[in-house]
Amino acid sequence: MNQSHEDNRFEVDVLIIGGGIAGCFAAIKAAEQGADVLLVDKGFVGKSGQTPYARGFMAFNPDWGHNLDAWMNYINKTSEYINNRYWTEITIRESYTRYQDLVSWGVQFKKGKDGQPIRYPTPPGVTECLEIDDRTRGEYALILRRQVLKSGVKILDRIMVTELLKQDGRVVGAIGMPLDRYALFVFIAKATVLCVGACGFKPAAYPPIVQLTCDGEAMAYRAGAEILGKEFVDTHSTRMDTPIGIPNMLGRNKEVPDDLQVLVGPGRGKPEINAEGDKIPDRPAEASHYFYTYLEREFEAHAGRAPIYTPTPAGNKEVVGGACLGMSLRKADGLWPADNNCRSSLPGLYAAGDALGNMQNGAVYALPGSAIAGSAVTGTIAGVAAAKEALQMGKLTVHEEEIARATQVVHAPIERKGGFSPRWVTQLLQNTMMPYFISYIKKADRLQAALTIIEFMQEHLVPMLFARDPHELRLAHETKNMVLSAEMRLRSALFRTESRGNHYREDHPRRDDPDWLAWTKIKEVRGKMTLIKVPVPKEWWPDLSIPYQQRYPFRFPGESGAK
Repeated sequence: MNQSHEDNRFEVDVLIIGGGIAGCFAAIKAAEQGADVLLVDKGFVGKSGQTPYARGFMAFNPDWGHNLDAWMNYINKTSEYINNRYWTEITIRESYTRYQDLVSWGVQFKKGKDGQPIRYPTPPGVTECLEIDDRTRGEYALILRRQVLKSGVKILDRIMVTELLKQDGRVVGAIGMPLDRYALFVFIAKATVLCVGACGFKPAAYPPIVQLTCDGEAMAYRAGAEILGKEFVDTHSTRMDTPIGIPNMLGRNKEVPDDLQVLVGPGRGKPEINAEGDKIPDRPAEASHYFYTYLEREFEAHAGRAPIYTPTPAGNKEVVGGACLGMSLRKADGLWPADNNCRSSLPGLYAAGDALGNMQNGAVYALPGSAIAGSAVTGTIAGVAAAKEALQMGKLTVHEEEIARATQVVHAPIERKGGFSPRWVTQLLQNTMMPYFISYIKKADRLQAALTIIEFMQEHLVPMLFARDPHELRLAHETKNMVLSAEMRLRSALFRTESRGNHYREDHPRRDDPDWLAWTKIKEVRGKMTLIKVPVPKEWWPDLSIPYQQRYPFRFPGESGAK
């Protein structure tokens, strides 16, 4: 690794941006190929992002009696036939090998009295999931950090990468800044892998995704990459009395007292109740996710039956949805995969984990435990492919004009004497996107109204964001990225004129086959955000001769009476 200490310049084979499970796997596997690798994270690798809070790990092993066809048939149906079956299958097939990697590095999983890992059925008789041992759950991400360093990878913490460097149509690295002082870091790389996680709008809730502000996706879009549509939303909930999450309040490895015990959500054994004391519709245990949209709380609220409560030994506790505002269903936003090696549509740029929109789960989170399993699998694929490409290239020289352009982008907010505070613009963004009737229960007129506000923010507020110190400079870039993501989300929701999975359109309450057996792709065309429909391969379609109600259960309000 070549470094100039005077101006913080680094020249490497492979640059990994983001240090969650995908980034760590990508870094380790790239280093194993013999590449010179640098891992940069906005937080602290091992403690930031979603990875430290993950628990379930899907693991497929034929020696355990697992049947690939049964797993695939289940997810194809549950995902409502728009999962990308290539990525579904490769995630399933390679999950056990990635589990073995974790075990070899020191990560512990819950075991039974026989010393074998406990396999949790999800649902019974179909797929199975392992769980990271509660005693090491908070530490397993730090184990990954140690393995990254052991592999010879250099880590830079607390550096926010803000802009990709491009030359002759190829991504040749990135530029960033530290969070605590005015400085620049220039990274020249033969291959760059974005492992920056999903998108969020800074919700103060559990799981804590406040650092996930769409940075990687936004900088990739500005550089010309194609992005997966963002209509399939995340619907995590949180407790009103413990909004930051019980593990955060107590610290990990602590016994949870009765007054803080909480169910993770519907379908976990005890149903939640609405304000009238009635149980809200819950998915049947034997059918698991197939009859479940993850929008049941929102449907109750829309009908005027909120608040929603979850039973605990200390009494009913109020819960709210939207705890991960701005985030999509796992692997349902991010960079569009241009091939099976996690390449983006831009040469030199790869993505993995939640930053890769590979639609492994389709329209519903149909395969529990596949979030971190999929991140480990795609991190491995991306790291190996990026390293092989980089090692075939000669020395890379980047024009100073491109570095100067990116530098100007980084410094723009601090060079303004006035304008709009990023905190104020972020609050406006949250107020616009947070209502359940915008992000979850969708209708064209409401979506268009919100989009009009977001467009105004894009045109008039974002260009005038200003910062007075390094902290506000970070916030300004995060705010710019979040507003761009909000526009993508609203345009995607308007574009898909049907209901499918957890994308519900009140004005289109049915699936529309075959017209919407398709994915949505976003790209910039002549300065305008453009959405493109990409049909799912016909061989993956359901049998359209089967009546609608046999292909899909009625689970959306108004669906049964729709024409």
